[in-house]
Amino acid sequence: MQPGSGTTSPTPAGPPVPRPPLPVPGGAGAPGPSSTLDRRSLELVVQARHWDPHSVLGRHGGVVRAFRPGATEMYLLVTGPAPDREVVERVPMAQVHPAGLWEGQLAPAAAGYRMEAVYGWAGSPGFVFDDPYRHWPTLGDLDLHLFNQGRHRRLWEVMGAHHRVHEGVAGTSFAVWAPNAKAVRVVGDWNFWDGRVHPMRSLGTSGVWELFIPGAEVGARYKFELITADERLVLKADPFAFATEVPPGTASVIAAPSEHRWQDGPWSRRKAGSDQLGAPMSVYEVHLGSWRWTDDGAGGQRPLSYLELAEELPRYVAEMGFTHVEFLPVAEHPFGGSWGYQVSAYYAPTSRFGSPDDFRALVDALHRQGTGVIVDWVPAHFPRDDFALARFDGTALYEHEGPMGAHPDWGTLVFNLGRHEVSNFLLANALFWVEQFHVDALRVDAVASMLYLDYSRQTGEWVPNEFGGNENLEAVNFLKELNETVFGTSAHATTIAEESTSWPGVSRPTYLGGLGFGFKWNMGWMHDTLQYFEVDPLFRRYHQNDLTFGLIYAWYENFILPLSHDEVVHGKRSLLSKMPGDRWAQLANLRALYAWMWAHPGKKLLFMGGELGEEREWSHERQLDWWVTDQWADHARLRRMVAELNRIYRAEPALWEQDFTADGFRWVDASDADHNVLSFLRLRKPTGGAAPVGEPSWPALPAADMVACVANLSPVPQVGYRVGLPRGGRWLELLNTDAREWGGSGLGNMGEVWAESGGWHGQPFSVEMVLPPLAVLWLAPAP
Repeated sequence: MQPGSGTTSPTPAGPPVPRPPLPVPGGAGAPGPSSTLDRRSLELVVQARHWDPHSVLGRHGGVVRAFRPGATEMYLLVTGPAPDREVVERVPMAQVHPAGLWEGQLAPAAAGYRMEAVYGWAGSPGFVFDDPYRHWPTLGDLDLHLFNQGRHRRLWEVMGAHHRVHEGVAGTSFAVWAPNAKAVRVVGDWNFWDGRVHPMRSLGTSGVWELFIPGAEVGARYKFELITADERLVLKADPFAFATEVPPGTASVIAAPSEHRWQDGPWSRRKAGSDQLGAPMSVYEVHLGSWRWTDDGAGGQRPLSYLELAEELPRYVAEMGFTHVEFLPVAEHPFGGSWGYQVSAYYAPTSRFGSPDDFRALVDALHRQGTGVIVDWVPAHFPRDDFALARFDGTALYEHEGPMGAHPDWGTLVFNLGRHEVSNFLLANALFWVEQFHVDALRVDAVASMLYLDYSRQTGEWVPNEFGGNENLEAVNFLKELNETVFGTSAHATTIAEESTSWPGVSRPTYLGGLGFGFKWNMGWMHDTLQYFEVDPLFRRYHQNDLTFGLIYAWYENFILPLSHDEVVHGKRSLLSKMPGDRWAQLANLRALYAWMWAHPGKKLLFMGGELGEEREWSHERQLDWWVTDQWADHARLRRMVAELNRIYRAEPALWEQDFTADGFRWVDASDADHNVLSFLRLRKPTGGAAPVGEPSWPALPAADMVACVANLSPVPQVGYRVGLPRGGRWLELLNTDAREWGGSGLGNMGEVWAESGGWHGQPFSVEMVLPPLAVLWLAPAP
């Protein structure tokens, strides 16, 4: 079978090994009298169906057996002691079965041996190799027990392909879980994809098959060849592969042990044990394949590699002032149009942009620049591709059997999280990304689809839980264990849920009955806010509640406010194109949207290209429209304003220190719908003094410990508009989105206002000010 497609046999470099027809048991090809094997064991071996080939092949007392189909001669090369292992004798082996089974005699005193196989005519050069069937397993009983119990947190260390020195011999150990397979073999470049050469052994009742193959080198492609429960011969990529072919190839690749030397120690020490809820968090969401392209050397263009991104992305993100980068799924996926959300190799960064160590270098570079790294992670579903996890051993192994095993929206398969080994596969994978790639957070995709048994299903298409409800109790337990595992293992990592329903306590600790996530995307805020800004300002007076409703539930979860990739694809239009009016009004609305969002309680997330004011929808098949900032000055000004938003945001703790408590927010006025004007205060933690009973602890705060946000979301300027403020004196204009430097009309208050006695909006002081059109002002009391 072809390693890339899983359908036909390849013809790798070198002479192919012929496959003669296997003899019929008891027929002309029956073993000769020299064989010491019983007929049943022998036939299973020559058919590569023996569940324990090590019990037949390899060294057994003075007898050594090997199965090499197509060999015309074979020899035992008796070696001296390690480390030299010098050949001291060449002993001919006898063919005891025409399918290719050979036996040789070895003196009990022999220190060791290798083998030599000759293919072709007499005198042809021999192929010398170490015997795979003389080695002990590379997994122990404790590994197997923990895996079957779903408790092996470092599962990647024993499963998959590991290049190593085992019992003094260099090679690669392979381990795969396929409990219902009748036989499993390793095929790859080194054995010409002939599964008969390297059958694996089944380790008891664990369902794990294992084999150490000397000489299987780093960089070689491989797959597992299985005889399934229904007697089909299939090729499967390694579920635990650490590297893969570049798609559309689908073979796994033996990865080199990491040689990357991390240089992000200061970052890790600074983040360990820090209060992430009370810290600034402004996320730049990135799709690696379409951020920026470069010349491919053949007259076209290609995406930047991991190493090229490590040179450009950290510098750009630092220039823009974002605190974190969030990558759309990095794990290998066969279909680029899925953006990474249909994963085929959960333990392998996609090879489209380089090696696993190259990806480590990218994360390291971001950390050294002071930028956190978030990776999207997809435990909800996986694709149906025949070469990957789907019906891996001929049964529904990783997925549910029946209709509950398929996702009706995406045509994918749903993980069976009630099976210990499947949940262990995913839990260990989460830790793998945190530990091996120093990822700071996992953003868990499609959590809502996991929580509800009836998600996108009609009556009769789903099965209730044991209590008759629609809650997926297995998924609930899995998500709780996921979060307990991540927070209990890592001193710096967190988790983020993309969850679009009102499920309670998503970002509350499990010991309080929550799911245990660190943060939750606020999909309701996103929907309502975009709905408001898409409305013509003439009718916004009827939609003011779209902006105010979110503050009713803002403290129920640790919310991130997302303007993500999902909002700029599939006909939804770009953020700029959503805005009403002519081009000037569209840009003004977009600037106002960003300033409103950055002042609103909750952490921030903006998808790449949003800072440029792209007119076209995002497409994964091209780079961002970087040219817009060169062609139109107002787009360049918008980009600079986003950088200024981040600079002010990070410098003003009032904008992030109390995101998740009502003490950090206070409406000034949310009732002036006729003028489309809203105003509120963001507040720092109190530094002393008791707050009045029933009031937030803001009145006695020192200077610069609060920020006022005043938004005029009408195209009509408001001159002499009175706004109440909690403190008298001079207030500085931190931000005016209508400033000329950002592409606005230049209306404003000359950089400052003076609040005087005269209560307004329930505040003891007030100020008459100019509110520019379609603009947001940030004010702070002067020191």
